Amino acid sequence: MIRALVIAAALSTMAPAVSAQTAPATPAEAPSPGEAAFEATAEAFGAKVEAMQAEMQTAAAEADAARRAASLDAIEARYQPDADAFATAFEVFMNQQMAAAPETERPGMLAGLTQALPQLRSVPRLVRTQIEQAATAAPAP
Repeated sequence: MIRALVIAAALSTMAPAVSAQTAPATPAEAPSPGEAAFEATAEAFGAKVEAMQAEMQTAAAEADAARRAASLDAIEARYQPDADAFATAFEVFMNQQMAAAPETERPGMLAGLTQALPQLRSVPRLVRTQIEQAATAAPAP
């Protein structure tokens, strides 16, 4: 679910730009090389987010609070560079899209980018928070 949210957040920010630049896509029309490369990057990041989520769920089950916190801290720190790299890749992609977009659409695209970057960079913290909340809400075994 987190993977889908990350990809949706990134792609939804770029959707107006892509649709504004191109005619409606036909089923036979392939994405541009830049779009395909970014989609592959988004998929790879989504897979990393799923792996991080699984690791955090395991760590959250640790009975010892200090060990649990240390494990979650380590996992979050290990995946933070991936989130930062994805946010940077998204920023590069969107800057390319904005350069090709009509001038009237650039302010909205920039606003979407400005909003999306902190969200993308905070994915490890977001996943951790959701897992900790779920673990707190779950009944004890």
